Amino acid sequence: MPDFTHRSKLTELLDRVDIPFDDIRTNMAELNIINTWLGGHAITIAGMKAFISSNRTTQTGNKAKQPSYMTVCELGCGGGDNLQAIHRAFPADIITPIGIDINPSCIATAAAQYPQLNAQWLTMDYRNAQFDQLPDVLFSALFCHHFSQEALVAQLQWMYQHCQRGFFINDLHRHPLAYYSIKGLTQCFSESYLVKNDAPISVLRGFTKKEWKQLLQEAGIQHYTIHWKWAFRHLIVVKK
Repeated sequence: MPDFTHRSKLTELLDRVDIPFDDIRTNMAELNIINTWLGGHAITIAGMKAFISSNRTTQTGNKAKQPSYMTVCELGCGGGDNLQAIHRAFPADIITPIGIDINPSCIATAAAQYPQLNAQWLTMDYRNAQFDQLPDVLFSALFCHHFSQEALVAQLQWMYQHCQRGFFINDLHRHPLAYYSIKGLTQCFSESYLVKNDAPISVLRGFTKKEWKQLLQEAGIQHYTIHWKWAFRHLIVVKK
């Protein structure tokens, strides 16, 4: 019986360096399906809307002007599916995407899958990223739960320091119903051994709202919002 009181210290297979990329590609494809059908991409779009709406100019008469141009950077972008979801949701002329991932094969896949994004794809540890100009918005989706508490505090501080307008995070809520639901669904429908193994573990490595508050406090971030989203996610929005 898993212990849901504290975050698990189990590691996911995806965090290993010896996993064949064909297996990672299958994993990414299935995660895209899960995010599409269980609302993960919708949460990412909601996070982006928090910055798009606050960036709108005042209305002139009865007609609102378009929000101005924004650069949006994802940490741990994988195959680029989240940036593609943002591209579909907002006018292409106001969003310029940047994707960062430490795995060169993921970056190559993202660039090949979504050439229409005209994105800047960076292969590196996000901590080594050098920007000519800081992105307006940083975000991550299903990225934070891979890290320890200490690493997460440093990551939150890095995100705050490396954006102009703010950042948002879309990640898992640790809950028994989430754990048993995703475990059952993946065992029945998944063809990826990575998804079958890692999806339940990722829930055990997820967060409660109280834990997010503590992490943000330790990072020295005072102004934020935390919203619970279906299916068992948290959306954290930090505006500067």
